[in-house]
Amino acid sequence: MSAQHTADELKRTALHQLNLDLGAKMVAFAGYAMPVHYQLGILKEHLHTRAKAGLFDVSHMGQAYLVGPDHATTARALEQLVPADVLSLAPGQQRYSQLLNDDGGIIDDLMLTRPASAAEAGRLYVVLNAARKEVDYAHIEQRLPDNVRLEPAPQRALLALQGPAAAQAMLALSPPAKALAFMTAANMPVGGIDCHVSRSGYTGEDGFEISVAAERANELARRLLAQAGVEPIGLGARDSLRLEAGLCLYGHDIDETTSPVEAGLAWSIQKRRRFEGGFPGARRIGEELAQGVTRRRVGIRPDGRAPAREGTEILALLGERLGTITSGGFGPSVNGPIAMGYVPPGRAGAGTPVNLMVRGKALGASVTALPFVPHRYAR
Repeated sequence: MSAQHTADELKRTALHQLNLDLGAKMVAFAGYAMPVHYQLGILKEHLHTRAKAGLFDVSHMGQAYLVGPDHATTARALEQLVPADVLSLAPGQQRYSQLLNDDGGIIDDLMLTRPASAAEAGRLYVVLNAARKEVDYAHIEQRLPDNVRLEPAPQRALLALQGPAAAQAMLALSPPAKALAFMTAANMPVGGIDCHVSRSGYTGEDGFEISVAAERANELARRLLAQAGVEPIGLGARDSLRLEAGLCLYGHDIDETTSPVEAGLAWSIQKRRRFEGGFPGARRIGEELAQGVTRRRVGIRPDGRAPAREGTEILALLGERLGTITSGGFGPSVNGPIAMGYVPPGRAGAGTPVNLMVRGKALGASVTALPFVPHRYAR
């Protein structure tokens, strides 16, 4: 546990006692006591999620609503902060984007959803990273027009059900979930409990993220865990799963110095926004889209079995420093070490040989395409 937090200082999610009952090893993460793994251990939890279904407690994430008089007003307010096309979102549609600073650096990445219900017209639901949510809330509130307000929702918990058996487990408790396509969302009962459900996740697998009133979270989690093939999964496997899927982790692969284009996230900037601009850092991002970048996020496969951790230097074969590993570890599904980092675009082609400085030794590796494991989203 972090020396910066004693157990008594850490915040607890609504599932804290259930996590303890399930045998979780708890660690400090983003100011919360969070399960790093349960009785299966990280390796088996990772492989179980790829083969069946895993249930994650992600209630530490920031859930909030932007509320305005109508969708157009609220959407245009958010478009002043992110490069995504929010205005064109259909009811029930979800989109990935980033909060940007004036230089086009990423303050945080986020998921945003236009609620499907007509009763929620003028509202946008956002999910932010736990370690950044207070920074994000302050940043957003300072920049909203008078007729749009931010409403954080700490009274809600968040669960993620991920893996190829997730749909079967979900449909047993909520038949309406069958109608959800990837990156869509709706309000629906799950096991008789009112929830907001999206077809999305952070593992590269099919799955759902389920927002629920905190006082019903324990009951909901137990019902999901009672379904065939569902096991509790901790943050350790969540990290190795997202790394295999080539997904960014804020504060590691992206930060306030990184633009979405450098990070390989240009796909999240829709055509209208590229043309119109109007978001922070639009000039830099426009130039990068047109002229290219000086560095690109890539996958790295070390040749041997030794993992290359964050901060490891990436070198050309003749010793020139190319960049740094931003995420690295063991990929259970590929049965070997994997990593991501930034290199110049001329060295970013798949198959490019590089060296990694691991404990003072130059170890061979090669640039590889992302993701390491194919995505299996419900298209």
